[in-house]
Amino acid sequence: MFKTKKKLCIGAAALMLGALLASPAQAQAPYLTPDSTVAKLHFNPGIVGAGFDTWDRGGLLPEQPWEYAHWSLRRYIGPTVDTAVAGLNLVVDNYNQGVQVTYQLYSEEEIAQDPSRAEAQLYYFPAKEPGAKYALLLSGNMMERSARVDECCGAVSQLHEMGYAAFILRYRTGHDLKDNANYEDLVRAVQFITEHAGELGVQAEDYALVGFSSGGQLCGIFGTDRMGYSNYGLPKPGALLLAYPILNYVYGKPLLFYMYDGGRPGDHLAPGDYFYNIEVPAEVTANYPPTFHWFGRDDSSLKGMFPSLQSLALEEALEESGVMYQLVIYDHAPHGSGNGAGTDAAGWLYDAASFWEAAVEAHPAA
Repeated sequence: MFKTKKKLCIGAAALMLGALLASPAQAQAPYLTPDSTVAKLHFNPGIVGAGFDTWDRGGLLPEQPWEYAHWSLRRYIGPTVDTAVAGLNLVVDNYNQGVQVTYQLYSEEEIAQDPSRAEAQLYYFPAKEPGAKYALLLSGNMMERSARVDECCGAVSQLHEMGYAAFILRYRTGHDLKDNANYEDLVRAVQFITEHAGELGVQAEDYALVGFSSGGQLCGIFGTDRMGYSNYGLPKPGALLLAYPILNYVYGKPLLFYMYDGGRPGDHLAPGDYFYNIEVPAEVTANYPPTFHWFGRDDSSLKGMFPSLQSLALEEALEESGVMYQLVIYDHAPHGSGNGAGTDAAGWLYDAASFWEAAVEAHPAA
């Protein structure tokens, strides 16, 4: 056994996308470099034309087109810039080749019932060869902000290099987050990929969920008997690969209840299966998927949420339940490190992929 981050200027984007769609012939979109500006990222014809949302920062106070516009991506993204740009260029490359990148997860009828569902999108990164296993990636978020570009794009480029297919889930956050909307989006994403695996050229079984921070908590819930895959008749994940996951919201539970689920002064904390009430380690059973997880000793965000209630508690629960796992604790790996570039966690995704493959070999899909 192993042990061891919104909104864009909607009018401008819609006009650009409309112009692209109206063009009689698709021009080849230019690729990005770490020295490209943020403006070139947000309005790159390939990025916009593919429907990939790169406006990750802000919800209640949305990022505006003039903010950060002249920053280089190197400054904007940070240490993961090289791999994140490689991931963004996969979007551009797929657009240039006519490959559909963006899939809406809900029908027009469902969106009419709840307009926030229009925010839920799946971004597709085909493998080099069809028939590959796939990974579904969920970034972290800070209430109204997500980290799709710096966390997920950097990881996608590495997964692509390793021969896997990948999907990034744009799940609902912030003011659109109520009644487990984020978790509903995760379930719908796995349902969509499973139902369309042949068309997408991926294996329906033995997939991995890759979750960062709060995205890791959603992935963790998906492994539980209480709310997870078996409740929806979906294949069990081959592995959960979790980076600095928040597995217990601790004192954040009432905050989320009052902010997003209609709590009023004097109300009791929302009981039941709201995602933020789920303490993942307490839900682990023998049916839980094999799990690779890691965090850094200098992760100040996790320190404020009691590490003993997070990955350390998950390790104990996995051990007691006899679930295959690997926990790695790095000395220097701050919260939000993504694929670990510039920290002690650099290369963790390659180790996690090896764990994934070993887990699939040890527990082949029925």
